[in-house]
Amino acid sequence: MDLLELFKYGFIQHAVLAALLMSVACGITGTYIVSRRMVFISGGITHASFGGVGIGYFLGFPPLAGAAVVAVLAALTTENLTRRKVLRNDSIIAILWSLGMAIGIIFVYLTPGYAPNLMSFLFGSIITVTSTDLWLMLALALTVSAVFILFYKPILYVAFDEQFARIRGIPVMFINYLLIILVALTIVLSIRTAGIILVLSVLTIPQNITNLFTNRFSHIMIGSVVLGFFASLLGLILSYYLDIPSGATIIFTLVLLYLVARLIKVVIFGR
Repeated sequence: MDLLELFKYGFIQHAVLAALLMSVACGITGTYIVSRRMVFISGGITHASFGGVGIGYFLGFPPLAGAAVVAVLAALTTENLTRRKVLRNDSIIAILWSLGMAIGIIFVYLTPGYAPNLMSFLFGSIITVTSTDLWLMLALALTVSAVFILFYKPILYVAFDEQFARIRGIPVMFINYLLIILVALTIVLSIRTAGIILVLSVLTIPQNITNLFTNRFSHIMIGSVVLGFFASLLGLILSYYLDIPSGATIIFTLVLLYLVARLIKVVIFGR
């Protein structure tokens, strides 16, 4: 089939739009995550959200709605416990990670009737996104963009030096809680495209590729959005022609791009 003909299909058009919106939300919030060195905290939130998927199936409401509630609660709990130093970060992450997955598995098992197919939630399937998913992703992308445009300098200060931010009178706690909620929602709405197991890669790999060539926060955000969309589009095309899972193909494409970027930097810059 000709490549242009491929994009005449409605599900492919939905997938491309989903890739673009996911790239915007993940590119921006992922830059904050990487700058704050919160990658594994985000991993804990990601896997905790699976508990909401299981509860959603059991109670009969949309699994992603359940995932959103649990992800936000997990994010706020992590932020709160970290601030109060009740537990070490790695312990909090381990508890939330394992508890979320355990709750998800238990409730899916308890759901009456046939056990639902969870492959799309675990590994993603970008070609299954619906119009409702797209509207939600659009709302999130616009919200994330607006927050980072309006609060760019405060976010920048908080990301790199909280003490300095407090001295400047910036509401550090408000910024932290606002952004951790946006991170949680970005994770949940990216599950449909990348999956619970793989979504963390979309939030971190494009940022690390861009960071090889620039250290500026704004440049990393823009580069991450562009690279995320390019990798998603390329992964989508490859997955269609090779008949392999789209989520895994997108992540594999991102890893290949990282290796190529690293090679280019070594060859051109000698490091």
